[in-house]
Amino acid sequence: MHYHVYHSVDVVNGKGTRCTLFVSGCEHACKGCYNQSTWRVDSGHEYTQALEDRIIADLQDTRIARKGLSLSGGDPLHPANVDAVLKLVKRVKAECAGKDIWLWTGYLVNELSAEQQAIVDKVDVLVDGKFEQALYDPSLKWRGSSNQRIHCLTEGVEI
Repeated sequence: MHYHVYHSVDVVNGKGTRCTLFVSGCEHACKGCYNQSTWRVDSGHEYTQALEDRIIADLQDTRIARKGLSLSGGDPLHPANVDAVLKLVKRVKAECAGKDIWLWTGYLVNELSAEQQAIVDKVDVLVDGKFEQALYDPSLKWRGSSNQRIHCLTEGVEI
């Protein structure tokens, strides 16, 4: 897997202060996408064990309390990303008690493969659906177009 950028402290991509990873690889090619540089699966930087360990350490850091991890891109559920993203979300759930996981994908919930669903099963908030430029609405919270849906998958998680 490749990624474009990792923010160890982010207050824009989900509720509260978070760690955010923008992965590479997206097959949706949405017209008007603000992050087209992430479409190629080999763009950006190689995702490494060292980065994964840093994400876990950042989530555990008590000096800057983070509410959780946000995964965006590109598309974290792109087939090229599934193995690494599943490993990461499993680690977050096992090693970072009380941290939530938010994930943005262009796929719809009812379109997911078994491998993609295994990731979503570990996610607390899922934003699904392709960005539709004709439905763009800057007043929307956590999404860019009105067709995209926010799924709160864990009771008690604030969105």
